[in-house]
Amino acid sequence: MQNSDALALTAALLAAAGDLTQRIQAGVVARGFGDVRPAHGFAFARLAPNGAMVTDLAAHLGVTKQAASQLVDEMVRKGYAERRPHPGDARARLIVLTERGWACTRAAEEAAVEAVRAWADVLGESEVRLMAQRLGRLPVEGPVRPAW
Repeated sequence: MQNSDALALTAALLAAAGDLTQRIQAGVVARGFGDVRPAHGFAFARLAPNGAMVTDLAAHLGVTKQAASQLVDEMVRKGYAERRPHPGDARARLIVLTERGWACTRAAEEAAVEAVRAWADVLGESEVRLMAQRLGRLPVEGPVRPAW
């Protein structure tokens, strides 16, 4: 692959990822969750299904523990998450999604389906399935996180 082809592919993948994030965000807002940002969604993905400690969330998001703590404070204040005693460590707190957090997560899943359906309208379902299979074969390391 030549440099120009690699750059074009890179730009296309980044543009598609950015478009997907925007479409999901717009779908979440349209479903009544206008007080969340894409960063919340990346945090929700780590908290589901069993919760996580702030340090786990910080590592997942690629931010400091203090930044993750601030995000958790905001999610708790908005009713999307709550702090519970950690079942295995009396000194630690487990951050879990509330029913509102789960509802927002379901809204994001619905919006993601709509976004992928829009791609299928352009490319065809078989092409989207093939793209998903091929991208799934790539040796991608680490969690899916926002590009801060």
